[in-house]
Amino acid sequence: MTVLVLTAEQDVTADMVVAELNARGVPVVRLDPADLPDKAVLSADYAHGDFDGHLSVNGHVLSMTGLRSVWVRRPGEPAAHAAHASPWLTAETRQALFGMLYSAVTRWMNHPGSAEQARHKPWQLRVAHLSGFAVPPTVVTTAPRVAQQFVEEYRDVVVKSASGPPPGDPTVSLPTTLIGPGADFSGVAAGPALLQRYVPKRADIRLTCVGSRLFAARKTAAPGQIDGRYGDTGHLWETTSVPDRVAKSVQEYMAFTGLAYAAFDFAEDAEGLWWFLECNQGGQFGFVELETGQPIAEAVALWLAYRRPGSDTRTA
Repeated sequence: MTVLVLTAEQDVTADMVVAELNARGVPVVRLDPADLPDKAVLSADYAHGDFDGHLSVNGHVLSMTGLRSVWVRRPGEPAAHAAHASPWLTAETRQALFGMLYSAVTRWMNHPGSAEQARHKPWQLRVAHLSGFAVPPTVVTTAPRVAQQFVEEYRDVVVKSASGPPPGDPTVSLPTTLIGPGADFSGVAAGPALLQRYVPKRADIRLTCVGSRLFAARKTAAPGQIDGRYGDTGHLWETTSVPDRVAKSVQEYMAFTGLAYAAFDFAEDAEGLWWFLECNQGGQFGFVELETGQPIAEAVALWLAYRRPGSDTRTA
């Protein structure tokens, strides 16, 4: 039984997990969907009331009947590397590849359907509420008056991107920015703005969930720091314990979203309360493992390697 890893060629985090799988003697096939159809071959046969499918990658043939699990790590756009790439070829290749994989009985980390929905930050906030997390008051709006009223009510407010940096070269940084009532909100009408009450934090928390296992890391924030992704605080990530209330909410969130893997970001306030900021269904964990020594890559490998007899589920 083989683990299929869908990711780009250059992916150090995937390398860590593949090394763990190799150490356990678990067969692995690694594929970037961008390399289809030129550097890989697929075939799916639907006949006689049955299904059979195969992938051939770098001389390794993977049968769908021998598929143990699929890790959707950081795949490229299907057919993006093809000699005659086009939107039509991308659409056809996506249909062929994922249609075949969906036809197999396997486990996903994470199932693309669950992952796509989980990417939507406004939906994350709703699920976080339902799961019992502490969530800062937030508004997403294209109405300047609504934005103005929100800032007047909460005074210290941050504005952040809902979708992340826009695609392009060079890449654009969009740090979370603190604003006040005196800001000009007319630009909100040109595109949705996500405004959130500012949480003065004493630390950033990154909690990585792998199946039912939780790995939490804490990094002390610099005085007045707004966005923990930018600037050197002078502190490293350190292992920290997970409050019982947070652990319960994480498991409820994972069950609600159907995710098998997720990276949660929290802001820890002066009283030690963890405020939910976002959940990245494909978030990095390599930097946390390197600084804390937490065995996250091993946990991912063990999840991918396990196969419960007769299982047919997205997140089992």
